[in-house]
Amino acid sequence: MPAPESPLALTRRARRIERVLAETYPDARCELDFDDPFQLLVVTVLSAQTTDKRVNAVRPTLFAAYPDARAMAAADRETLEGIVGPLGFFRAKTESLLKLSAHLVEHHDGQVPGRLEDLVKLPGVGRKTANVVLGNAFDVPGITVDTHFGRLARRFGWTEETDPVKVEHAVGALFPKRDWTMLSHHLIWHGRRRCHAQKPACGACPVARWCPAYGAGPTDPVAAEKLVRTEGRA
Repeated sequence: MPAPESPLALTRRARRIERVLAETYPDARCELDFDDPFQLLVVTVLSAQTTDKRVNAVRPTLFAAYPDARAMAAADRETLEGIVGPLGFFRAKTESLLKLSAHLVEHHDGQVPGRLEDLVKLPGVGRKTANVVLGNAFDVPGITVDTHFGRLARRFGWTEETDPVKVEHAVGALFPKRDWTMLSHHLIWHGRRRCHAQKPACGACPVARWCPAYGAGPTDPVAAEKLVRTEGRA
């Protein structure tokens, strides 16, 4: 039975994995399209239970009709439902957008706040959405613990936690704060393209040698390569 990994060894291994993922995915970024903090906040809320690709498809129509929080807060409910309809759960998502926009108008003069403590007070906004907005719209470092990030953090042996907030804190302690946003992008891209929930492409994984979960998926390079997705938004 191998000796337990020391905190220093864990930190070194984690940072080595991140360096390789950064080299593997040099174009990693938020895969939701946006032009400003309000757009990013809205599309992130809409991305629940659907794909980024679908959200990006409705985005031009949505913001042509409602370019800011004041316009969206005054939106006709049925019209807004029609626009977000292709994303599923359209009634709930429409309600979220109306409440969110109204709150921004009432409490923030229609502007998206740039602090975590303010963002998580917005209707329908949790830490995951708040960190997406902070990291990508305000350049404030944040860790986005979505299903991909949490899965990979556990597979890599960085943490055994399942609660997203505990995962965020445990992983955040392994990396400099300045790296948090790009770390999130790298893990999410790797989770979408190679380290799948069911059959990870272990035999085509650039960080396999440092991964305790190696072997969870096919280790044969040819079989594994067939599982690799070049596009993460589908």
